[in-house]
Amino acid sequence: MERVLITGGAGFLGSHLCDLFIGRGFQVVCMDNLITGNMDNVAHLMGHPQFRFIHHDVTNFVYVEGPVDYVLHFASPASPIDYLELPIQTLKVGSLGTHKVLGLAKAKNARLLLASTSEVYGDPLEHPQRESYWGNVNPVGPRGVYDEAKRFAEAMTMAYHRYHGVETRIVRIFNTYGPRMRLNDGRALPAFASQALRGEDITVFGDGSQTRSFCYVSDLIEGIFRLLMSEEVEPTNIGNPSEISILDFARKVVEFTGSTSRIVNRDLPVDDPKIRQPDIAKARRVLGWEPVVPLEDGLRRTLDYFREHIGRQQGGN
Repeated sequence: MERVLITGGAGFLGSHLCDLFIGRGFQVVCMDNLITGNMDNVAHLMGHPQFRFIHHDVTNFVYVEGPVDYVLHFASPASPIDYLELPIQTLKVGSLGTHKVLGLAKAKNARLLLASTSEVYGDPLEHPQRESYWGNVNPVGPRGVYDEAKRFAEAMTMAYHRYHGVETRIVRIFNTYGPRMRLNDGRALPAFASQALRGEDITVFGDGSQTRSFCYVSDLIEGIFRLLMSEEVEPTNIGNPSEISILDFARKVVEFTGSTSRIVNRDLPVDDPKIRQPDIAKARRVLGWEPVVPLEDGLRRTLDYFREHIGRQQGGN
């Protein structure tokens, strides 16, 4: 039975990865310091014979007893609220944390997959964004702590691949949504959903013309697994190329929740990307992958999760 270490395994994406690997017969070691992760996300796995949880900060030396076949490095604050509140921790987990898990992969002769991000493209001048695009990033702006941490992590990963011969994979993740997102993580969908379900004004930054491309979590997780098992070493975009404006997205949330919330505008944050859309030609060609969950279906599933979550919160008050 093969064994996988997932750092950030109690987070939104990490916990879904834990589910996938358990479901496919792997032993899973979930590592998280719970700075943004939540044990509720993996509570259903506690006690499972193939699952182990380790509370640990990967910016410190990482040790896992026994064999490790795969390492998936997903530990990092990943939403603007998180990395703006935790700038030093974000930089450290992208640099020191990546170094530590690459060292573990080297010692265990394991294959490592790095969770990178579309944010490496910054506020892009190329549209849609291909993997060959080097990006337009402000290294000293407030978002730079996340963008540059991931860019450094990619460079470190490729250095370990070229110099030490470590088997590595790099996934550039575009906007993803689904159950287990935190309501207060500051990203568009949780913010819109929580406001709509509570009957509050929905806050759209700028005029709402900026675009995003939303990929449902099950599609993303499948793409990540296929990339891990492929022979592709260079970065690969995984995301949904179906583009929508933030304003139209907010309107969909209002429609699907049946809310009476008004949409109000606020100032656009510094360096907020105006456009975001993945070119997934490489994923289609190399992995035979593309998203299959329509936005309407994924939204309904996610809003049902948020509705239940808010109901539990209100019931506990």
